[in-house]
Amino acid sequence: MAPEAAEQAEQIANEARALLFRASSADQVEEMRVRYLGRKGVLSRIFASIPRLPPEQRPAAGQAANRLKRQLTAMVQEAGRRVKQREGARLFTFDPTLPGRRPPMGHVHPLAQTIEEVSDIFRSLGFTVAEGPEVELDWYNFEALNIPPEHPSRDDFDTFYVTDRMLLRSQTSTVQIRTMESQPPPVRVIAPGRCFRPDTEDARHGSMFHQVEGLMVDEGVSFGDLKAVLHIFARELFADDVQVRFRPSFFPFTEPSAEVDCTCPACRGSGCRTCSYSGWLELGGAGMVDPNVFKAVGYDAERYTGFAFGMGIERIAMLKYGIEDFRLFYQGDVRFLRQF
Repeated sequence: MAPEAAEQAEQIANEARALLFRASSADQVEEMRVRYLGRKGVLSRIFASIPRLPPEQRPAAGQAANRLKRQLTAMVQEAGRRVKQREGARLFTFDPTLPGRRPPMGHVHPLAQTIEEVSDIFRSLGFTVAEGPEVELDWYNFEALNIPPEHPSRDDFDTFYVTDRMLLRSQTSTVQIRTMESQPPPVRVIAPGRCFRPDTEDARHGSMFHQVEGLMVDEGVSFGDLKAVLHIFARELFADDVQVRFRPSFFPFTEPSAEVDCTCPACRGSGCRTCSYSGWLELGGAGMVDPNVFKAVGYDAERYTGFAFGMGIERIAMLKYGIEDFRLFYQGDVRFLRQF
């Protein structure tokens, strides 16, 4: 470095200060850092020239170079902070003239969609939607439904008991009893909701599931009315050409009772893997209300008749959307839910 070390150092500092002040991005600041402080930069050349100076000039030159290094380092750091703050402020600047950004829309769960679709169909047939508590008394879940004390469904293996007389409802038929207790005939209600049973979880079962129960009570209600209602429901839910059949069965709260099947929506009854090549899929259970149920709620069984039916919401959704595993409804996988 020449004898005018201090002046040269000040000149270099002023030049760097002006260039760094005009820097408008982190890349430009980095370019200035390499130019002045890099291995082949201005400061490196200054230090390399000191050994070639006369001995009496070297101390002053070294002090001036160290002072310049501190100044350049401080200026580069300050320029970096300033550019970062400026870019951050620009990032969060609000422009009221820009169009708004819509938040991402969620998806209605397929079970909620199914419940709403089922409810709409039955509303069009004159049914109203009723609700009831999920923690129920033994009376509503079993006794009023003509289920005797020795029935297997009342065992601890088939029901979640809270106390000896209180439990998590195992069916939404409890809402039918509450509805009939609260109003005289005519009655025409459906009761969708959650139910609970200690089932082993697999591709077809779970300890929590959804049901929709239906009830119609009036003078002159017949099994033919039940068949007509469920046939219309199946056609509205799946397709106009769907067929419904009734197979004799037994339920404590209906007599006569039947299992209700519909032609497979996937193959239209020709037979496929979905229906085990039978052409039919089970839809639910149904039957005429047992007179003992009317007796429990104070209805005149000689004057009134009625029918009841029950279907699983998960099963309906699986049939309608071709879902093969019950557990997919409850895993919370967004990739699955986005399909609906």
